[in-house]
Amino acid sequence: MNYHLILTEKCNLRCKYCYEKSMAEFDNGLGKKWEYDNETPFDSEVEIKKIKNFVKPTDRLIFYGGEPLVMSKKIKEIMNNLDSKFGIQTNGLLLKRLPFEYIKKIDKMLISIDGEEERTDFNRGKGTYNLVLKNLKKLRSLGYNGEVVARMTLNFPDVFRQVKSIISLIDEKVFNSVHWQIDAGFYKFDFDKIKFTKFVEEYNNEITKLINFWVEKMHDGKVYKIYPFLGIFNRLVGYDKETRLPCGSGYKNFTINTSGKVSACPIMNSVKKFYCGDIEKGIQKEIIIEDLECQKCSVKDICGGRCIYWRDAKLWPPEGDELICNTIKHLIDSIRKKVPEIEKLLDEKIVKKEQFDFEKYFGPEIIP
Repeated sequence: MNYHLILTEKCNLRCKYCYEKSMAEFDNGLGKKWEYDNETPFDSEVEIKKIKNFVKPTDRLIFYGGEPLVMSKKIKEIMNNLDSKFGIQTNGLLLKRLPFEYIKKIDKMLISIDGEEERTDFNRGKGTYNLVLKNLKKLRSLGYNGEVVARMTLNFPDVFRQVKSIISLIDEKVFNSVHWQIDAGFYKFDFDKIKFTKFVEEYNNEITKLINFWVEKMHDGKVYKIYPFLGIFNRLVGYDKETRLPCGSGYKNFTINTSGKVSACPIMNSVKKFYCGDIEKGIQKEIIIEDLECQKCSVKDICGGRCIYWRDAKLWPPEGDELICNTIKHLIDSIRKKVPEIEKLLDEKIVKKEQFDFEKYFGPEIIP
């Protein structure tokens, strides 16, 4: 099982698609739709002994925020007392706060980076890109061999160019893998039909180019760890027979909020309807997407509903959600078309089945 542990809501950055949008959206209507737990503190007040009793040695505890490394002291205290596996989702700027003896115990590290230096710095602040790479290269020089996942937020359609820039860093052995999330459907005020229709058209073309590149490299025996492609391919060919959300939210991937309640997803960790239990009583129920439109969809068993927050919040109008679904269907259909070519490469042993293996449910997005 994977558990995201919310350590704090504080963050040391003011990203365009997170902080700036949150500040611009004063009322999205969710306060009337959902009941929020107003007793959830800003910083985690969960006792470490309770976390230790709840999290099993075979589980992975993923430090999450805000920016979790703002709470580096608490991270060290937790790691001193737990025998579980560890992960972290971080912007990568404060990695020096955690001594290497702790870093090397973290086998999964999701680092927020949006592609090239210009794009990353535009979204996340000048100098962010270079500092993140400096910190990661230092860890690699010290012998860190855990998986480092580039976690991209895509607010422009040029996914081919931006992912290619990450692939160059994979070739340099800075990163191991990459995934992305389209910045769409998460805020009520930012839907623009004309702009997003154009975004979808350009993005879909870019996805086709990126899939072609991915498969071309397989002819040389190379399978890049691009999570959306691997996850969808595994479901299409039956390696992965699960049909629920590929991220595992609500059944394989849970969140421990700052008061110790267990939620389906870190995005709405204090929304009562998504509570699944608490760390004292354990998980008492699973959360699944119950959406009529999803049930009627031809790709529902591959997509799983994209995102539990998006499907329940419904912040965009139906025409906006349809456009998002268009990107998902194009992505799935484009990989489906490549399945015979990939299977031929597998039969000829140019690539191996294990090159398509990946660990599920610890954070990377399969459906952007």
